[in-house]
Amino acid sequence: MSDVTEAAAIKPGSWRDLLGRERIRTATLLAGGVGLYATNEFLTISLLPSTVADIGGQRFYAWVIAVYLVGSVVAAAAVNPLLIRFGPRASYLLTLAIFGVGTLGCALAPTMELLLVARTVQGAAGGMLAGLGYAVINSALPNWLWTRASALVSAMWGVSVIIGPAMGGIFAQFGIWRWAFGSLVILTAAMAVLVPGALPARQPSDRAPSIPRIPVWSLLMLGAAALAISVAGVQRAAVATFGLLAAGAGLVVLFLVVDRRAKATVLPRAAFGPGPLKWMYVTIGLLMAATMVDMYVPLFAQHLAGMVPAAAGFFGAVLAVGWTFSEIASASASRTSTVVRLVALAPAVMALGLALGALVLGSHLTWPLVVAWAAGLFIAGIGVGIAWPHLSAWIMGAVEDPVEAGTAAAAINTVQLISGAFGAGLAGVVVNMTHGGDAVSARWLFAVFAVLAAGGLAASYRASRGR
Repeated sequence: MSDVTEAAAIKPGSWRDLLGRERIRTATLLAGGVGLYATNEFLTISLLPSTVADIGGQRFYAWVIAVYLVGSVVAAAAVNPLLIRFGPRASYLLTLAIFGVGTLGCALAPTMELLLVARTVQGAAGGMLAGLGYAVINSALPNWLWTRASALVSAMWGVSVIIGPAMGGIFAQFGIWRWAFGSLVILTAAMAVLVPGALPARQPSDRAPSIPRIPVWSLLMLGAAALAISVAGVQRAAVATFGLLAAGAGLVVLFLVVDRRAKATVLPRAAFGPGPLKWMYVTIGLLMAATMVDMYVPLFAQHLAGMVPAAAGFFGAVLAVGWTFSEIASASASRTSTVVRLVALAPAVMALGLALGALVLGSHLTWPLVVAWAAGLFIAGIGVGIAWPHLSAWIMGAVEDPVEAGTAAAAINTVQLISGAFGAGLAGVVVNMTHGGDAVSARWLFAVFAVLAAGGLAASYRASRGR
């Protein structure tokens, strides 16, 4: 029986095992790192209008998000070498320190140019925090808790979609946007206090594994791809958007070629060979890309349903709520046959929810149609949540070598980030290229992303085949 099959067959522990007195600090730290990264992303979006009004720099508006994404993607790929070199405890302390410095820089920035520098530092540290959230699971927790820990860590994205905009809106409302970043500095310091008692200084091993080299060429390819995709997402011209998106796709293909041949890699070696590991990554990537339909939901909610901005912002969190709740519930599944079916059918469930949205969207949405749209978004979120914790646990158990196992776990976040960037770029292409008003754009957007999600069925079947 393969290691992946064994990981799938292990009966998961209970939530009490994970959140009990013995491991609560570890669970809080792993989830909190991802929560800091994700909350900061959504908080900044809601703060930007107030920030620009205060320090200027309107022409750099979109770059505040773009540099954060590029820094995140590049740094996330360096998580495993950092972890092997310094161990979980020192890696978290170092990363939290860098994130705190970048966040403090955002709070104190007198100009937009300096804010962009601080955001780049924030993004790099945030990408490592998010990557460590997955990579440290398999060294700090027993394998029978990996599924629940993955669900908890990933659920922080859904929680942050709600907390981030609400928190940013409150600070912006009172004209104290700098204190929004200041509050994150305080939270970062509080998390650093938890580290010594929550994480081991080194990975538990009789013999320390050799330290992998930094995959420089792979990082360059990923960074260039992330930059192209980020710029594509903020272009107004459809031709420029499509061209940059295509360039980003080409750079990702080049990354795969380089990473496969390099001695130091971002993806584990097993991802390029026979077996289901590569299909697990593809499934995660397609599911994550399809969630980016959500970035236009608040806009269409205002224009088509007449919602006020605050209500539209919370409406945009419906997909994330479905993701979060279904993830927590799915992590409790222990029968192998049930888990396999959940993973295999996840893309179909997500496609069904998005297709429902495409069917009900129109120029003037009545409340029954708005409820149906919300149901579609919730179902789409369920499609992601039912598969994510199991795919994450399978990936962590797919490789025996401790260095490669760390690479496999850290790559979950890298795939998630780059897929999210592609999804955002594709959403921009669809909206920019459709004509006929918001209703037409909304229908096309949901229809195209329903097809994208359905395309993951082949990958999810191969990922769970033979289990």
